Amino acid sequence: MQFAKGKGRESFIPPSVALFPNHRRGWNDGEPMSEILIRNADAVVTMNAGREEIAQGDVLIRGGVIAAVGQGLRTTGKVVEARGCVVTPGLVNTHHHLYQTLTRAVPGGQDALLFGWLQTLYPIWSRFGPEEMFVSAQVGLAELALSGCTLTSDHLYLFPNGSRLDDTIAAAAEVGLRFHPTRGAMSIGESDGGLPPDALVEREAAILEDCIRVVDAHHDASDGAMVRVGLAPCSPFSVSRDLMREAAQLARDKHVMLHTHLAENDEDIAYSLAKFGCRPGQYAEDLGWTGDDVWHAHCVKLDAGEIDLFARSRTGVAHCPCSNCRLGSGIAPVRAMRDAGVKVGLGVDGSASNDAGNLILEARQSLLLQRVSRGADAMSAREALEIATLGGAKVLGRSDCGAIVPGMRADLAIWDVSGIEAAGSWDPVASLILCGPTRVRDLYVEGRAVVAGGQMATIDLPRVIERQNQLARRLI
Repeated sequence: MQFAKGKGRESFIPPSVALFPNHRRGWNDGEPMSEILIRNADAVVTMNAGREEIAQGDVLIRGGVIAAVGQGLRTTGKVVEARGCVVTPGLVNTHHHLYQTLTRAVPGGQDALLFGWLQTLYPIWSRFGPEEMFVSAQVGLAELALSGCTLTSDHLYLFPNGSRLDDTIAAAAEVGLRFHPTRGAMSIGESDGGLPPDALVEREAAILEDCIRVVDAHHDASDGAMVRVGLAPCSPFSVSRDLMREAAQLARDKHVMLHTHLAENDEDIAYSLAKFGCRPGQYAEDLGWTGDDVWHAHCVKLDAGEIDLFARSRTGVAHCPCSNCRLGSGIAPVRAMRDAGVKVGLGVDGSASNDAGNLILEARQSLLLQRVSRGADAMSAREALEIATLGGAKVLGRSDCGAIVPGMRADLAIWDVSGIEAAGSWDPVASLILCGPTRVRDLYVEGRAVVAGGQMATIDLPRVIERQNQLARRLI
């Protein structure tokens, strides 16, 4: 990142996204190492069709792709010893607001329900600019990486003071995570009966125009793509029906996915009934917002009919258990969704409503919430891990990620289970969900090290954190 002298403060010069082209081989430090052998893992959790787990397992990576999985594999390339470790597919985060890492634990929003929480934070977010977007995204992405995440979506729906989706894409390019940003939007301000301040909303024609720009500039539909772009009007209470409908039509014309918030809490349901005369599921279906190319965040209050609709239409759900607890929204019916065949992945949600961004802890929380709601046999540790990996990849439409299978992308997390968190564990795979660790030893994305020895390998994280805290103090 660069800074230039400005009047009274430094001016941010965002890095050119052109430096990080959407290339199927990755976008940080050029080509991945030609061959890497991860050797002698206590367990390799493949998430293949048979959900095979290989003891004393090896994974051979070649050119950013998984070349072989088994025992006793050999290489002339680099060897990574994994004795005392569990190797899993990289975790997949299906819902986040990366910019919110600058507004954690904000007074006035700590004990509020969804609508009041938003009204507290909107005025603060209106003071953001490109630098705040870029740095907060770097922090959020690094936090995810350290918790085992290799692929994340992001829902950016406000663009104050010259901010653009490009700012977060540049951050992801530097950090090195596989990225699925979505161009969000708000078009109904307070003066028109919406929640956001008028200063944070955009004209709908301008929104659609910029959606076309970012898709054309950044979306990569090829296998192994490091960045794909989705369209994501923020919510039914911040955009018009027309924008929802037109965004769906545009997304299908451009062959990109659709994302929004839906049925998050009781206030959300009441708003839908009062304003639209129907429940959120019917609202979504009427406007073209169901299908294999759509995923909705939260869905805490879906009823049986809506769950059936999502299953039949192959509509995905981003389950955000910690955020749902933090905002008192309720417990999403994940067991019922999974049993019906709904695609479910995990999301950390924004750091202002979580307030953490640790994806392996979301997997644990998802298990705990289903058990407290449905009983101790409602969800196993392995099912929670599946939702966090393969489940998320399916929600984001990634058939090339989410499993350790030859031909899949080399997105892997190596967890050291020899430490205190898992000491005494009889089952190293279940221990990842039930007791820890909660931080990876190593993380590979497209066969390239993003975390090595428990530390970020791609960015100077202490320097980024220092700048993040300077920006937070300026906002305060």
